[in-house]
Amino acid sequence: MKKSLLLLACALLHVGGYLLAQSPVRFANDIHTIREYDKIYAPPPHPVLFVGSSSIRKWDDLERNFSRYVVLNRGFGGAETNDVTFFANSIIFPYAPRQIVIYVGENDLPAANVNADTLLQRFTRLYTRIRAELPGIPLIYISIKPSPSRAAYFDKAQQSNALIKQFLAGEKNTVFVDIYSKMLDKKGQPRKELFLDDMLHMNKQGYAIWEKAIQPYLLPN
Repeated sequence: MKKSLLLLACALLHVGGYLLAQSPVRFANDIHTIREYDKIYAPPPHPVLFVGSSSIRKWDDLERNFSRYVVLNRGFGGAETNDVTFFANSIIFPYAPRQIVIYVGENDLPAANVNADTLLQRFTRLYTRIRAELPGIPLIYISIKPSPSRAAYFDKAQQSNALIKQFLAGEKNTVFVDIYSKMLDKKGQPRKELFLDDMLHMNKQGYAIWEKAIQPYLLPN
């Protein structure tokens, strides 16, 4: 009996630790840093807001690339879709954006309990959260990219892209930007020259593809 209780306690601790590791609260320090930065350097009014995971955060020359627009980068590394939803009150709504550009979903892929339907549900919750506060705001969703280091999840990524694209086709003021196909070679394989050594994050060549794909849909100042 005592042994059974001990095993149960260990199992609960393991599950609790796993849930804590996955909790959006793990990004609290990152979000706090962003909000403190805003106190020192006032963000521009009504920007085109880029949010999402590290592919957004690491877009270091975003403002220079889109110098014709008022843009603001509020990505945070490691973010999954639910994390962006959780912190929407801190990294989306305070800026009263005129338009939102989102890249989320890729960090959701590795979890064994996540499939394309899960990703669609998570994105739908984020979308609904945004629409509740900003009903008519134009929104751009950047498709999940084909990172070579995550080749094991390519099928899941393509299925997720297809479901989200289908969902957004029925929504107003939305654009689905397909960058997945643009980052493949003629044989349908990811172009490794577009990525850094980790084969996950992009170099300037990769971001140039994103810039060209997104720019036609950005709102002017």
